[in-house]
Amino acid sequence: MTIACDTHDQHLDRLREDFDLKHAATRSQPETPLALRRDRLRRLRTLVQDNAQALSQAVQQDFGMRSAALTEIADLFVLRAMLHQLDSHLAEWMQPRPVATPFYLKPAKAYVMRQPLGVVGVMSPWNYPVQLALGPVATALAAGNRVLLKPSEHTPATSALLAKLIHSHFSDEELSVHLGGAAMAQAFAALPFDHLVFTGSTHTGRLVAQAAARNLTPTTLELGGKSPCVVDASATLNDAVLKIAHGKLLNAGQTCIAPDYLLLPKARHEAFEHGMREAVARLFPGIADNPDYAAIINGAQLDRLQTAVEEARSRGARIVDIGPGNPGDSASRQLRPLLAFNVPEDCALMQEEIFGPILPVLACESPADAIAYINARPRPLALYWFGQDAKAQERILTGTVSGGVCINDTLMHFAHENLPFGGVGHSGWGAYHSETGFARLSMEKPVFTQSRFNVGEVFYPPYGPKFEQIMAMIKRFV
Repeated sequence: MTIACDTHDQHLDRLREDFDLKHAATRSQPETPLALRRDRLRRLRTLVQDNAQALSQAVQQDFGMRSAALTEIADLFVLRAMLHQLDSHLAEWMQPRPVATPFYLKPAKAYVMRQPLGVVGVMSPWNYPVQLALGPVATALAAGNRVLLKPSEHTPATSALLAKLIHSHFSDEELSVHLGGAAMAQAFAALPFDHLVFTGSTHTGRLVAQAAARNLTPTTLELGGKSPCVVDASATLNDAVLKIAHGKLLNAGQTCIAPDYLLLPKARHEAFEHGMREAVARLFPGIADNPDYAAIINGAQLDRLQTAVEEARSRGARIVDIGPGNPGDSASRQLRPLLAFNVPEDCALMQEEIFGPILPVLACESPADAIAYINARPRPLALYWFGQDAKAQERILTGTVSGGVCINDTLMHFAHENLPFGGVGHSGWGAYHSETGFARLSMEKPVFTQSRFNVGEVFYPPYGPKFEQIMAMIKRFV
């Protein structure tokens, strides 16, 4: 097992050596039997179960303020559910799948077999540093691959602990971790993986895709973007505001599928603002030093958010603090939840993914207006719609394209273990979770088996009258 950091060039050399070791193993042993795949998944599950407290403490150390309960629900619970599903369905998903044979090729048979791709790289982010690291790793192991993991340098305690735990549970040929910053990330993305999974920003995802393309490495990019939340005129506002507040403020908005802006009729803005105040107070009776309300990960991110707010304010936006109690002073980087009204379209709050507890509110008077606004921008990772009007709901579903949709709630589509999760366009490509992820990290190899009794030779030259008669008959049916 390799644990490396990029403080010296030799660690980058070790990265390549580690990759070569796994690559050679996949070429000498292309198949991974069911028993070994299950053993790897169960070792990963044991790693999580036995070290849940230590992992939560490491996340708390990295964030400065994030409760163990938040890490349990957002990182560990989701990961346990994923591991359970993979283990439960693995034998079924590994089975060859027969496919129907067209009449003109019968009695031949055909099927699709799933094989490991080989070596899979996983580059994970800092916002959910356990789940978004080990989730793709689990899927890759279930599909029979060897895996290299590059966790985020912005969560050093969690990343170091993951490296230590993985080292104690897996061999060098199976799974390894490489720690480090930009130099390590660049070297990692440049390796000729059989597949590379990256979760992070659209900007960095573009660089990763460019590096992977040089090796023709296929990628799964889980990015972000500006996910809209539409509150239809038919929505029950009291129900919607609590779910929107939860979706926006989980992990202080540092979630790739958090609602990034809100569209609702102008006449409901005042009621929405009032309802959000009540919802936030219910979820977080206090903000400062409340461990359930996560801190912004570091000072650079906090400065970015505060600069974006001040830019919007200076341009005439109305910024409303909806946190309970007195703002006070806190050294914990806990940015109070904010609503932003009348934000100019060219401000950072409207141009960039916010990734923080700030929600711009826009006037939108009809489903057609909402669809037009969403479609004029890059396709989002998630779309949220609240309402009771079935026709309006159908219009938003058929009239927009997004990575996923959640009706009358936020975030919950991610937790549904049988739904694929992924982006489209600027929000990423490819999907994982459930069988979709298993298939993406497998080679679905078509196999055609010819029968001893076949008519294949009628398609051989030289072509003549008999060939023309047979083709004329086939053309009647195809």
